[in-house]
Amino acid sequence: MSKVAIIMGSISDMPVMQDAIDILKEFGIETEVDIVSAHRTPEKLFDFSKNAHIRGISVIVAGAGGAAHLPGMVASMSPLPVIGVPVKSSNSIDGWDSVLSILQMPGGVPVATVALNGAKNAGILAAQIIGSSDNNILDKIISYKEGLKEAVYKSSKNLDK
Repeated sequence: MSKVAIIMGSISDMPVMQDAIDILKEFGIETEVDIVSAHRTPEKLFDFSKNAHIRGISVIVAGAGGAAHLPGMVASMSPLPVIGVPVKSSNSIDGWDSVLSILQMPGGVPVATVALNGAKNAGILAAQIIGSSDNNILDKIISYKEGLKEAVYKSSKNLDK
């Protein structure tokens, strides 16, 4: 069974990152959630990054605000796909510092980056990565997307009333 690690730089990121936890739970994907600060707990960051794949993690979703080094640092040490969630935090410059810190990775160290506070999409992307080799998860994603389509048709139809 695949597992997604959801990490964040601070407990203050939890309200944003909860969306990733919730959508992965909806898909029936196990999550491991932790706080791993790139700046305050570098030893924990190194241990987590180098050993996540050994512990059965398939995808890492890393949320961070401000300087937002967490996703990139994890990606520099882990062989797993990393999805970065820029978080608009209290020390953020409208979130742009976080977006650019995660988005502008050097060649060879990719981090898939979602929108500011876009943890739900990070969770969906993690599920899609897992679904590429797990038909059970793939079927749930297909059903989820069908539900999105149906909601739009229903809203459109309701406009006519």
